[in-house]
Amino acid sequence: MRTRLSRALPAAVVVLAAFSALPASTATAAAREPAPYAAPADHPTYIVTVSRDRDPAEVAQLVGATPVHVYRNTLHGFAAPLSPAQVAALHALPGVEAVAEDGTASAG
Repeated sequence: MRTRLSRALPAAVVVLAAFSALPASTATAAAREPAPYAAPADHPTYIVTVSRDRDPAEVAQLVGATPVHVYRNTLHGFAAPLSPAQVAALHALPGVEAVAEDGTASAG
């Protein structure tokens, strides 16, 4: 058994080295990077947080919003492009804790 392993190991190393030397496919690289989301120009994206007893997707549906993301773990809510009327409607709904326009954050 030892002889077989000593012969197979160098062959496996050669095959592995040959595959690692191949250039990465552009299709594979493109598939790994998520496509950036662009909100419609006339409606900015908002982050909406709701109380734990409300379903974020249902709250979005109540105001006719189509969520880009629905958050259910650390943050309980959704992100969606919203019109001014939808923002006002969300502020009036019970269980909606915050409605904030999405933006860029930076440290220091």
